[in-house]
Amino acid sequence: MKAVRFLLRLLPLLYGCMLLASARLEAQLSFASAIDLALRNSPRVKMAEADAAKATAVLSESRVVFIPVLNAGSGLGYSYGFPVGQPTLYNFNLQSLIFDLSQKSYINAARMGLEAANLALADARQVVAEDTARTCVVLDHDLQRLEALKQEQEFATHLVEIMHLRLDAGQDSRIELIKSRLTLAQITLIKLHTEADIAFQRTHLANLTGLPADGLFIFPGSIPSLPAPKTTSDGEYAPAIRASYVSAQSKFQAAFGDARKLYRPHVAFNFQYDRYATFNNYQDYYKPGSFRTDNFTVGTVVDLPVFQPQLRAKARESLADASHAQSDADRVKLDFLEGRAKTINSLAELNEKSEIATLEREIAEQQLEALRIQLNEGSGNSNVPPSPKDEQNALIQERQKYLDLLDADRQLREAQIIALRLTGHLEEWLKNADR
Repeated sequence: MKAVRFLLRLLPLLYGCMLLASARLEAQLSFASAIDLALRNSPRVKMAEADAAKATAVLSESRVVFIPVLNAGSGLGYSYGFPVGQPTLYNFNLQSLIFDLSQKSYINAARMGLEAANLALADARQVVAEDTARTCVVLDHDLQRLEALKQEQEFATHLVEIMHLRLDAGQDSRIELIKSRLTLAQITLIKLHTEADIAFQRTHLANLTGLPADGLFIFPGSIPSLPAPKTTSDGEYAPAIRASYVSAQSKFQAAFGDARKLYRPHVAFNFQYDRYATFNNYQDYYKPGSFRTDNFTVGTVVDLPVFQPQLRAKARESLADASHAQSDADRVKLDFLEGRAKTINSLAELNEKSEIATLEREIAEQQLEALRIQLNEGSGNSNVPPSPKDEQNALIQERQKYLDLLDADRQLREAQIIALRLTGHLEEWLKNADR
């Protein structure tokens, strides 16, 4: 009895261990969490953040030239003969820019460069968010598609078994059996392709989020419904377009600053203090009492470039670079407008395709239901009575229409996500996922 009681107590533990051993470990991830992890983990976003930090430093660097810079040093050493350079125990040098017409242009260029970097960062975040959202939609679609294909494969397998029986009974020809086997092979091939695509989408989502790819899937129902994209005026562009134009303006400012270098004064402030050493042979070269250990100079340094061909060449180089950036921004804008118009115009077509696929599936369901009624209650047409073969074909047809509906829905949802980013409403939609 004690042994039996011990086994009864141990049975739940053994059952739980069996469940853990047989369970498939899966990483369940919500849509909002996937977007957040992708934005945190993306190398593209990190690169854009680094560029923004660099632009901030460049702006600070262009401004601090008016703040005095203090350097401390020492020229300690032994001199033989005339003490060239007066070896110093220590020295201090204070310098700053007082006036330069070009510097204001450089500051404006740096400020615009920072604005362009922030816009590029916003665009990088939107691109990564769009990529992650589309990957989640495709992965969710593929998982639903795989389940439907498994059912369709079961129906096709059963159809092959029925055709074998009908062939043996002399009710069908061998070519009908071959057709059923071909249908099964085609479904199996599509199923293998879907499984490969699921593996790819999981790997891509894992690379985006930094999570393991094995068993990764999106929690059902966490993807928010997609609204109809709002219309925008031609003046509203993506951050990447605005970043291109601001970057071009920044280069024009730098070119303007380079052009103002020639024939314009450059004024700087300078202060220097030296503490000379007293153990060298100064007394041999200075009049008695004329040597001073503490020495300093203070004043301004004025530089007026009069003939410097390299400054003219540099100004032409900067202007050409700015013109190139402006033309490139125009090209990017035109490509963006064409892509946005094409995507928005395709939504109506894709929406209609989804509606057609929905209606075709409903027809297939109605035909299947009618066939089942005929099988259960008898056919209204005694000359062509329905058979199990017809039922399996109807089941396969219904699953195929369902797969067509899934494909049409995926295409529509992907296009809607792209349109949301191109019209500047992607972030608004993503906030619904957070809520």
